[in-house]
Amino acid sequence: MRKINGVPVEAHTDLSNLTGGEVLKWDSTNTLMAWEDQDSTGFVPVSWYGGRGVFCGSDPGNNVMQYITIASTGNATDFGDMTKERKRCGGTSNGTRGIVAGDIGTGGNGDIDYFTIASAGNASYFGDLTDDRDRLNSACSDGTRAVLHPGYHTGYGDTMDYITISTTGNATAFGTGQPSSFNNAGWNDSTRGILANGQVAAGTGNTNNISYYTIQTTGNATDFGDTASAHQDRSGSGDTTRMVISGQGSNIDYITIQTTSNSTNFGNLSSGRNGTGSCSNATRGLWAGGSSTNIIDYVTIQTTGNATDFGDLLTTYYGTSGLSGN
Repeated sequence: MRKINGVPVEAHTDLSNLTGGEVLKWDSTNTLMAWEDQDSTGFVPVSWYGGRGVFCGSDPGNNVMQYITIASTGNATDFGDMTKERKRCGGTSNGTRGIVAGDIGTGGNGDIDYFTIASAGNASYFGDLTDDRDRLNSACSDGTRAVLHPGYHTGYGDTMDYITISTTGNATAFGTGQPSSFNNAGWNDSTRGILANGQVAAGTGNTNNISYYTIQTTGNATDFGDTASAHQDRSGSGDTTRMVISGQGSNIDYITIQTTSNSTNFGNLSSGRNGTGSCSNATRGLWAGGSSTNIIDYVTIQTTGNATDFGDLLTTYYGTSGLSGN
């Protein structure tokens, strides 16, 4: 049975994005990946991707948001401000609304912000996580639900929460990540969320583990495979079939999301760094900042090879969070 965001096509009453001139593209599980406009040269991504990338916050903590157009190259432009200073927050979207959660800024670190991606401006308060925690680094979305990944609060946690992106309100407990860690890289397709790497002990205890979960259920993450070495402060980009993982050093890895296996080498960033923020338009993957740089790099997701210079952030950033939409 063919589905859009996990719901059978026959049950959808609003297919307003499909204007009659498209060919639908489905993956091997009969899930909608994208539609192709017959008058264009490529696929328009499903709802949780988009043409604008937004980067939020940085270490040692600020409230700055900035944006770029993913299909072009160039420097970032100021977007607006979050409700508070944040760094290493988790960011994701439903393609229209951006979400950022957690921080190591001032005050409590369990709150969630939202903003409209198409219109530059300040963020608004959405609700709270189930507990205060920081260093989420990543989040996933299937276009309806956002899953907010483990962070750190008085210990090495494994708590995951979820929200419905189009509403406002407090988060609900989802399940646990595997293993207990923070500073993970995250990505997703329309059904499955991925957690990769992270810090599991003070100072040097990093993991090479990759785990996965089903976004529209609640439950604990399951082992997927391993990256070639243990890392933290990485970030994930990708499309509806492939997750590309970069940061902490120059190496870039990738996995096929609907399999379970170890990662494969993709190529290298233009310089070795960690604490990057990432985004994607489902063709290009971008990594911004990291290790107190302002560099933005990009790759073509369905190829392998080294990253290319895109432009620069407004200033040097470490621990920024990225997302995309229209």
